[in-house]
Amino acid sequence: MSHKPGREPSEGRRARAAALREQEARLERRRRLLVVFVAGVAVLGIVIAVAVAVLSNQGGGPSSPQAPTEASIPATPMKTAEGRTTDPPWNAPGDPAARVQAAGLPMLGEEGNVEHIHAHLDVVVDGKPVSVPADIGIDQRDQQISPLHTHEANGVIHIESPVKATFSLGQFMTEWDVALTQDSIGGLKAGDGNSFRAYVNGKPYAGNPAAIEFKAHDEIAIVYGPADQKVDVPSSYDWPEGE
Repeated sequence: MSHKPGREPSEGRRARAAALREQEARLERRRRLLVVFVAGVAVLGIVIAVAVAVLSNQGGGPSSPQAPTEASIPATPMKTAEGRTTDPPWNAPGDPAARVQAAGLPMLGEEGNVEHIHAHLDVVVDGKPVSVPADIGIDQRDQQISPLHTHEANGVIHIESPVKATFSLGQFMTEWDVALTQDSIGGLKAGDGNSFRAYVNGKPYAGNPAAIEFKAHDEIAIVYGPADQKVDVPSSYDWPEGE
C-alpha cells in the first residue's frame, strides 16, 4: 500500500501548531486570572485600610490608656489644691478621671512600680477625725488608676508611678476635690477663734500645706478647730510590715 509523499509531515505540523495555540491560550487565561487576583487583593487592602481609618477617627475601636511618659507625669508637682469649699464630710468624687486630670496626672491601666511609696493623711476637725475615702484617684468603671490614689478609707495614700517623680498633697487634695490653702480646708477657714494648722511627722509645717511633697511613710496631719482646743497630733503611723 502506497502513501502520498509529504502527507504525514503536514498533518504533524498542523497538530503541533494546534497544540501550541492551545498551550498559549491556557497561559493567557492563567495570566488574566493572576491579574484579576492581584487586583482583588489590592482592592481588599485598600478597603481594609479605609475601614480602619474611619473607625479610628470615629472612635469605633476600643481604646486603651497610652503608656505614660516622663512628660505625662510632671517631675515637679502642683503646689496648690482646687476643689470643694464645703464643710466635711467629703466623699470620693463621682468623676475620678476628671479630678485626676485637674491634678495634672494621667489615668493608667495599672499601678506603676518605679516610684512606689506610701504616706498617711489625718484630717482632724473640731477634735474629730474626718474620713479620707477609699478609691480617690481610681475609676472602677473604666478600670483605670492614678499614680496617686487610695484603696481604703484609712488615710493611706499610695504613690505608685511608672516613672520617677515627686507627688504633692496639693495633687491629692485636688483628686479628692477638696480645696486646701494656707489657712483653710474645704469650707473651713481660720478666724473667729478657729485655727488651721498642718504637721509633717508631728512637726508644724509653715506655708500652704498643698506644697507638702510626699516621702515614704510620712505622717501628715491637717488640724482645724478652736484655737484653745488641745489635739494630740500624730507623729507617725503604725505601718503594716512590708508596706
